[in-house]
Amino acid sequence: MKKHVLIIGAGGHAAEVRDYIRFYNKSQSEEQIEVVGFIDDDENIHSRYEYSEPYLGKISDHNILLDVYYLMGIANVAFRRPIVEKFKAMGAKFTGLIHPTALISPSAKIGEGVLISHNASVGPMVRIGDFNILNSRCTIGHDTVIGNYNFISPQVALSGHTTVGNENMFGVNSATIPSIVVGNNNKIGAGTILYKNVGDNQTVFNRFNERIIKISES
Repeated sequence: MKKHVLIIGAGGHAAEVRDYIRFYNKSQSEEQIEVVGFIDDDENIHSRYEYSEPYLGKISDHNILLDVYYLMGIANVAFRRPIVEKFKAMGAKFTGLIHPTALISPSAKIGEGVLISHNASVGPMVRIGDFNILNSRCTIGHDTVIGNYNFISPQVALSGHTTVGNENMFGVNSATIPSIVVGNNNKIGAGTILYKNVGDNQTVFNRFNERIIKISES
């Protein structure tokens, strides 16, 4: 059985998604995903990544195809929700994708349009909302709840019982201690460890003022 997919966006994240589909198809015998093409407001981006599938025009004036599924290939949190809501209002069907190397607990619940990258881990009783990106090697601890349209960067570690709202961006190697609550529309800097709750519309980052140098023993 083939599932026909049109990727929204043609930049770097879309190229990664296209690679994930190749790995997915190699791992599956029953369902295969066939990419019918890409849409992006910049045709030159499509040419840069040398896709074998065609450029099908701009996002801004795209006519919805009812015989395909749409897969979000834009990583920027600011653009994802408006595009999804516009396309769904016009009748678009969306799909997500879980890389075959991801470890997903049977008790986890995954929402619509979620992309889970390679070697990611989603623990028991996790609840993940719609149109989130869980990037490579991230870890979502048990009983964590994630809202909608969040971007979880590579190697992020959300400890157990973390609660995350909507449209947050977690930078590479950021983490939470258990039971932290993060609101909406926040930017969490790379390497930041959250040990206090975060409200809405904040930028949180670690400030490193010291260097620790290990002196070898003679």
